Amino acid sequence: MSTLSWERARALAAARARPPAPADLPLAEVYGCRLAAPLRALVPVPGTDVSAMDGYAVCGPPPWRLMGRVLAGGAAYPSLADGEAVEIATGAPVPAGSAAVLPYEAADADGKWVKGPAEAGRHIRRRGEDIPEDAVVLGAGTVVTPSVLGLAAGLGHDRLRVVPRPAVSVLVTGDEVVFAGVPGPGRVRDAIGPMLPGLVEWAGGRLAGVARLPDGERALREALASQDADVVVVCGASSKGPADHLRAVLRGAEILVDGVAVRPGHPQILAGLESGAMLVGLPGNPFAALGAALTLLVPLLGRPYRGEMSALAGPVRAHPRDTRLVPVRRSEEGAVPVGRDRPGSLWGAALAEALAAVPPGWCGGPVELIELP
Repeated sequence: MSTLSWERARALAAARARPPAPADLPLAEVYGCRLAAPLRALVPVPGTDVSAMDGYAVCGPPPWRLMGRVLAGGAAYPSLADGEAVEIATGAPVPAGSAAVLPYEAADADGKWVKGPAEAGRHIRRRGEDIPEDAVVLGAGTVVTPSVLGLAAGLGHDRLRVVPRPAVSVLVTGDEVVFAGVPGPGRVRDAIGPMLPGLVEWAGGRLAGVARLPDGERALREALASQDADVVVVCGASSKGPADHLRAVLRGAEILVDGVAVRPGHPQILAGLESGAMLVGLPGNPFAALGAALTLLVPLLGRPYRGEMSALAGPVRAHPRDTRLVPVRRSEEGAVPVGRDRPGSLWGAALAEALAAVPPGWCGGPVELIELP
């Protein structure tokens, strides 16, 4: 299979994005999902006539005789007649017959009687005034943000029908990789595993688990067979060295991408597994893995392109055949390369706001900026 251009590989991954089937999930599990059905109000807001201020609910003209007190969450006072008032808290139900709520600061009260200017209907929130019962408040396709979660809970929902985020499992391979502390001679600290959870979440996925594997075809084959996820990401093993076994394990699978004309990140793989899951193979160098993830994994999880274009405000050497991903920061003059962009280091990416996609043979002109989490 021939190496694909960076644009073609990214488009192919985006075309294979398949959101999971809609499901009814508890509120604690739906952040970041999209609504699969309109969100309706199961209750009106407010649910009854309530006070909008701390003060006195009054009936008729002043003065008013104090008859009691009503607190939010407490028992409602049955009704008021002309010349009567009750002390009331914000959010407490106003008694039947209340003409207005007189705020403390506008009232003259001595513990038995209340006087003051009361404007009819003032400071009373009527039942359903904010949201009527059964009103459609949000349409299908809305992203569930923290505000949406709060709104849904306030409208009486314990569960929402949503399109779940794709489940992503990560397999980190390599005998040389260590996962804690300072690596010894001949070893390297895992930098890709800690990078992927945030990237997966930002791209619209849900991390289902991370497993650590030694080098070897058998370990990788067994691990892949046990995965129950929409997308499986294999870190390392995607090149063609003696310790890279991913291609052998995928023999017979639907290989969609086997190498991309991009630097860094050339040895990346996209494949369809017999289980129906998609597999993304990332190279073992951290910056190369990031470039490959932005090429294949991010569009596969459904995150749309921003399509931002910018001039480059600094020297960049284009590759004659491959797209170059260059860490940059935005400025008034254009995107400024930050350097520190060797495949084995995330230093440049950590300094950057975006990656500039510099086309093969580029000699000037605007380039696409790839959004970074």
